[in-house]
Amino acid sequence: MKYSTCILAPYVLLFAAVCATGQTPPADTSQQAPADPPAWTSGPIKFSGFVDAYYSLNLNHPASGSNSGVRFFDQKANTFSLNMAKLTLEHAPEPIGFRVDLGFGRGFDLFHAFEPLEDGQTINRNIMQAYVSVKPEGWGGFQFDFGKFVTSAGAEPTETHLNWNYSRSLIYSLGPFYHFGARIAKPVNSVWTTGFQVVNGWNNVDDNNSGKTIGITNAFAGKKISYFNNYYAGPEKTGTNEGWRQFSDQVLLLTPNDKASFYLNYNYGYEKGTDGTKGIISAIAAAARFQANDIFAISPRIEYYNDRGIWTSGTIQKLKEFTLTAELKHSKGFLTRMEYRRDWSNEPFFDRGNQTGNFKSQNTFLIGFIAYFGE
Repeated sequence: MKYSTCILAPYVLLFAAVCATGQTPPADTSQQAPADPPAWTSGPIKFSGFVDAYYSLNLNHPASGSNSGVRFFDQKANTFSLNMAKLTLEHAPEPIGFRVDLGFGRGFDLFHAFEPLEDGQTINRNIMQAYVSVKPEGWGGFQFDFGKFVTSAGAEPTETHLNWNYSRSLIYSLGPFYHFGARIAKPVNSVWTTGFQVVNGWNNVDDNNSGKTIGITNAFAGKKISYFNNYYAGPEKTGTNEGWRQFSDQVLLLTPNDKASFYLNYNYGYEKGTDGTKGIISAIAAAARFQANDIFAISPRIEYYNDRGIWTSGTIQKLKEFTLTAELKHSKGFLTRMEYRRDWSNEPFFDRGNQTGNFKSQNTFLIGFIAYFGE
């Protein structure tokens, strides 16, 4: 398979070192004033959390009441909506630790949209992460995690207030959200951390086949330039191990000073169907954050997503989006975001009024409110 040879080549060279331990957000190096609230702790356990709600206006006025396309987590249109509320309990591995993220809201339902719901298994939808960690002393920072954890792929974390924009990119929405299994991470030197994962697959606690997905992750974190690459490969179709999905994610983060930050996020994915058809995706997103003063920031993002079938948007198309977000940061862990976003495609994909999937674009305006603590 010529695609698998190309996609694996850069990782074979890095594999000998054997994951960056979690999703890599674009670092916010802006001045943090007013100051964030202090960490909340009870003995060795640290508590953190947030509540995130918004109002979204869709100028297409879809009868469904939803922003069509691939919108996470701002899916509801022309109404007030609770995205999510989350509480995190975490104990640093010294040498044994754990992390549990509990919550509810529409965002949690969307996060688990692909999770099979068996009798008695609905509790999975209220758990974003739950894993134990082992970090032996004298092992040079080596760490082992087992359980459910967010993916290492992508420039955007799940939590809204840790992102630059309110809405998520197409790359986030059409990529993996979380995995269940085991991962290890080991710093190679002061700037390079590498790791390896063996998980059930994409976005499922219980596997949908007998195969396993492997992940290879590398993080190179410098003072002003950072680079992250992640590779996942494995069978993702229900009931068969045929036709592996291979997915490469690259993030370049630039932080030249405390007033400006930039990132590029590139994805390439390949999967062969059981009928011999091939699905390929390639996507790139570019975003920036400009800190005007202590409390105000502005963040533009532009993106191109070429979907050539099988597992992503459901339509062979070329999707684009442009987002402009203004942030007002208040004291004591509270911020407001105002956002304009335009989504468009070369194919009819968006709803307008009572017509479903008949239009090539949509424009939305949003205001979101996030209160958080301990993070």
